[in-house]
Amino acid sequence: MASSMSAGRGAPHIDMPLLLVVVVLSAIGVVNLYSATSAYVGDTSGHGALAGIYVTQIYWIVVGLLLAMLVAAIDYRHFERLAPILYVGGLLVLSSVFVLATDVRGSSRWIRFGTFTFQPSEFMKPLIVLMVARHIQNDAKVEERTLVDLAAPLFFTAVPVILVMLQPDLGTSLIYLMSALTMLAITRIRTGSVIWGAALSIGASLLMWNFGMKDYQKARITSFIDPLKDKQGTGWHAFQAQTAIGNGGLSGEGFMQGTQNQFRFLPDQHSDFPFAVFAEEFGFLGCVGLILLYGFLSIWAVHIASQAKDRFGAALAIGSGAVIFWHAVFNLGMSMGVLPVVGVTLPLFSYGGSSLVTMLFCLGLLMSVSMRRSG
Repeated sequence: MASSMSAGRGAPHIDMPLLLVVVVLSAIGVVNLYSATSAYVGDTSGHGALAGIYVTQIYWIVVGLLLAMLVAAIDYRHFERLAPILYVGGLLVLSSVFVLATDVRGSSRWIRFGTFTFQPSEFMKPLIVLMVARHIQNDAKVEERTLVDLAAPLFFTAVPVILVMLQPDLGTSLIYLMSALTMLAITRIRTGSVIWGAALSIGASLLMWNFGMKDYQKARITSFIDPLKDKQGTGWHAFQAQTAIGNGGLSGEGFMQGTQNQFRFLPDQHSDFPFAVFAEEFGFLGCVGLILLYGFLSIWAVHIASQAKDRFGAALAIGSGAVIFWHAVFNLGMSMGVLPVVGVTLPLFSYGGSSLVTMLFCLGLLMSVSMRRSG
């Protein structure tokens, strides 16, 4: 497979396995989105606009793929120098939501320019990855690292986490944290520092629960433990998603035949719960295939990192893969009822230009590292 430069000569070769899986996931995602919104065809209410969003999704895929191609064509080492500038710029845009954002369901996350809407917190994900990767590249310490040594990357992560939690957006803040921690896990850290870090995390979580989280966010977290307790309220999303998944059985009810989706019982089926639509239509066997595709992306990112020719490339591959991995874990987990509903999208499946372009940007970074593994 032509996935790296041969003997360090000639132009970088495209990582075909990576590209193929991305294209396959994107294509399946569009088909699934078409089915997820097919029940709204002819609807004259406000929901009727959902019927055509799969076309918009195709446009965003094209834009995202072009961006990914541009990023892949640039030697990833240039991003090490650009990381601080991009990061500061990202923080400024992220802060602008408090002035320019449109309130949606009690959260101020989206900035609107005419008919164009984007979510700044999405674009911050690869910028955090770049900053943490830059720190890992410049950290030449041989000894095991302490919490003091990790202060800089944790600070790079904490600032956008705080800004996002003020919006509020629990799901995105978790992606920030988990992606950064996954990257730091490839460094040598003292056992004592890990224990202290865990203790501080628990303390911070308690403070966040008592003072930083909205009541509806707490309700979502507590309702996942027993969704049947309030299945008409806070547990509605999880209950309907689990019902749809259960309806799928072994081989599914068939394309565009899922009853939970077609009868509009499944909420946010185009954004937060596309997996439930897919599971109802293609069943357990289809779900296994889909999860294997996401599993491949995660494992392939580790494989690329293991062959990267410098620490920055390795950290960048791990970080880019981590963004995809944790998105998939949280989304699949909340659809199956094993994790709280935190509003995290399913990569290349959920509707949304900001999320889709961000995922493809991360995959472009991964491709850039892969193309230069031996060069």
